[in-house]
Amino acid sequence: MIKIGNIELGEFPLLLAPMEDVSDPPFRAVCKDNGADMMYTEFISSEGLIRDARKSLVKLDIFEYERPIGIQIFGGDVEVMKEAALIAEGASPDLVDINYGCPVKGVACKGAGASLLRDLPRMVRITEEIVKAVKLPVTVKTRLGWDDDTKNVPEVAERLQDIGIQALSIHGRTRVQMYKGSADWTLIGEIKNNPRIKIPIFGNGDITTPEKALEAKMKYGVDGIMIGRASIGHPWIFNEIKHYLKTGQLLPPPGVYDRYLVAKKHLERSVEWKGERVGVMEMRRHYSNYFKSFPNFKEHRMKLVTTDDPKEVLALLDDVLAAYSDWEFVA
Repeated sequence: MIKIGNIELGEFPLLLAPMEDVSDPPFRAVCKDNGADMMYTEFISSEGLIRDARKSLVKLDIFEYERPIGIQIFGGDVEVMKEAALIAEGASPDLVDINYGCPVKGVACKGAGASLLRDLPRMVRITEEIVKAVKLPVTVKTRLGWDDDTKNVPEVAERLQDIGIQALSIHGRTRVQMYKGSADWTLIGEIKNNPRIKIPIFGNGDITTPEKALEAKMKYGVDGIMIGRASIGHPWIFNEIKHYLKTGQLLPPPGVYDRYLVAKKHLERSVEWKGERVGVMEMRRHYSNYFKSFPNFKEHRMKLVTTDDPKEVLALLDDVLAAYSDWEFVA
């Protein structure tokens, strides 16, 4: 049984990665329905939290059905991060996660996210202050290093474990790689197999199929897997992996009705949480993903992304279901 503090996650948990503008409550709801064992909020700016910035505060919204769930924060100032962690704790998540992996310029070039991989003393200070300040388990998500010449995540793992973090998720790329090239799980495996490391180690990067998940488990020995981009438009990936690990057999790809139901629920939750106007607009980015590879889908998509009334959008989804009811989806 893999545990983070007192949080029991099963034998080989599958975690939904925190993704900006993706892993909001509506998206998390459909991933939870489809087998995600633990989820995280979108990453939240520590500066935004202590300024009461609305965009940051709304990301603190969590719901009972999502548990266990972590709130992830990022920033580069020790005191600001400590204060933000206390604000996050006040929202009653199951844990607080620190982002030391975000590679985007707006974060990394402002002394936060992956930039802390170039300043381990400050990373340690921030982490230590948060661990001391909050009563919840503290976890960290990071990368292999800043670039190929500074892959220092083995040192990061030991130092952060020593000051009290209770799990570590590692994306198998450097900051310079961004999301390009292939994820390298070699160092992730070395950390997991380091006898000094006692906390759970979760691997992240390029797990797009059940077969790749099995390889990561068997070859690198990780305690679980964190899945990000592969879940976009395909939240079924969590249950597909679980079924494959248990039986060695692949589930058939989700059919038209499965996709219709998930898109419908995602829309309904989006409208419920964000209101009709914003909920409908922000859902538009997801239709192409849910109905990817559907032949001659352009006309349906154009209607879905130009209609403002949620009832009309639901009717359009009904039209999609009717139009493709006899079509068999092939992955």
